Amino acid sequence: MPVEITWWGHATCTVEDSEVRVLTDPLFARRLAHLRRRRGAPPPPTAWHADVALISHLHADHLHVPSLARLEPGTRLLVPRGALGAVAGLRRLAHLRITEVTPGDRVEVGRVVVRVVPARHDGRRLPVGRHRSPALGYVVEGEARTYFAGDTGLFETMAEEVGPVDAALLPVGGWGPYLGAGHLDAGRAAQALARLAPGSAVPVHYGTYWPIGMDAVRPHEFHAPGDEFARLAAERAPGVAVHRLGHGESVRLEGAR
Repeated sequence: MPVEITWWGHATCTVEDSEVRVLTDPLFARRLAHLRRRRGAPPPPTAWHADVALISHLHADHLHVPSLARLEPGTRLLVPRGALGAVAGLRRLAHLRITEVTPGDRVEVGRVVVRVVPARHDGRRLPVGRHRSPALGYVVEGEARTYFAGDTGLFETMAEEVGPVDAALLPVGGWGPYLGAGHLDAGRAAQALARLAPGSAVPVHYGTYWPIGMDAVRPHEFHAPGDEFARLAAERAPGVAVHRLGHGESVRLEGAR
């Protein structure tokens, strides 16, 4: 059975595997604080349906409470350990089945297993204060093994801690003209791809949101990361098929190699 991956923009994807719908970092807003959606319509209501939603870390563009409120009653929601204490709005989402997780956890959802893996990123809700939650990645294991990296920097033990995967959803940019520590740009994402060696990759986390009033500031950082990642991946990981999707587009992949 093929696995289908749909990119809705930013870090929001649907992975359909073994009749289970997995939604990553749901963000359905046209505007978030100082950011506005510059490309692609917000995901349609059909995107709100999932068996399980995965939250990689507490930043508001990845854990967006109003978007989570649109998920159907009974949807499972996996969040980093400590999130319920750090984000008060989560505790009001009584219609969801929320589970806090940490690296090493395995959660069964229907015919898939969601394996929680580490990420290297500041997982705090706000840029000040003590760390309340780790940043996470996830591997969805069914007919294929699909790695959703969330937000992460490149780290030496990435391949060892993530394990063998068939597809990788890798961040290649951001929502502003400069990337801080704990992020992958197109070049570092291509290095990660060479280490992970999946069969396929989909670049995410670029070309969607941008700060209001900054359209003319380093616009290549908005437009170019997807193409740049594909170019560099062809050099550094030539055995990997890169699928650069448009917003709302899908790719169907075969199962595990």
